[in-house]
Formats: sequence, C-alpha cells, structure tokens
Amino acid sequence: MEVVQIVLTVIQVLLALFLIAVVLLQSGKSAGLSGAIAGGMDTFLSKNKAKSWDARLARWTKWVAILFMVLTLVLCLI
Repeated sequence: MEVVQIVLTVIQVLLALFLIAVVLLQSGKSAGLSGAIAGGMDTFLSKNKAKSWDARLARWTKWVAILFMVLTLVLCLI
C-alpha cells in the first residue's frame, strides 16, 4: 500500500508542475498594453481562438486541474 501511495504522490507532483507550466504559458485576457488601449477589439486571431494555442492551453488546464483534484482525493482516502 505504501508503494502505491508513493507512486501516486510522484504523479501528483508532476501534475502540479505541469499545471503550473500550462497556466503560466497562457496569455492574459488583455494581451498587453494594446488590449488595454484598444479595449480588446476583435481581430482575426481572436475570432479563431477555438483553434489557437491558447484554446488548447485552456483545455489542458481544465483537464489537468480535474486530474489533480481527483488524485488529491484518492490520496486523502488512502
């Protein structure tokens, strides 16, 4: 049982590091000073956000966070 707990703890630490990296790689909502001045007006790139790198990072953030929470609950129950 202790080996399983150690393995799950290592996986949890790796998930935490990956979650931190994914969150830090995302761009902010205003995307810098130009977004603050222009009010975040729609551009060609913002209209295609569903297929962009930021959309993938947002999706990864959601799934990694869910995995992290589930793994935390499992470790608490062990």
